[in-house]
Amino acid sequence: MRNPSTTVLLVEDDPDDRRCIEAAFDELDLEVTVRTARDGAEALEFLDASVTAESTPRPDLVLLDLDLPGTHGLDVLEEIRNDPALAALPVLILTNSTAERDVVDTYDRSGNAYLTKPVDDSAYDSLIDTIREFWIDSAQLPTEPARTR
Repeated sequence: MRNPSTTVLLVEDDPDDRRCIEAAFDELDLEVTVRTARDGAEALEFLDASVTAESTPRPDLVLLDLDLPGTHGLDVLEEIRNDPALAALPVLILTNSTAERDVVDTYDRSGNAYLTKPVDDSAYDSLIDTIREFWIDSAQLPTEPARTR
């Protein structure tokens, strides 16, 4: 089911990857707002505000890098899953790592998908379009935060 408006929280410290991902979302023919956090602590602050402050939009989807300064991406994922107001939030790991341990740890912590970043910047369009097709056009996402259900 297509959501009329989607908010994505992109947790990414690399400015080139952020630029490529944001540009790929801009190419889509739908209303997507991309909010960015440059590290794990900033992401957790944003998510906390999305639960406690009406003025901060709750994301519909999180794209989370693993290798972040400060709080590691897996720790961010674990914090999300341990917060009852955020636990159902879809979190897709989007990282450079191809290490089997990272894949296993992601799914052990209930990550929704493990995606490897493209090596070629132009391939981001295809990856983001695939995310759009499934997570935005097809998947039924929660329409309200857990705090109001």
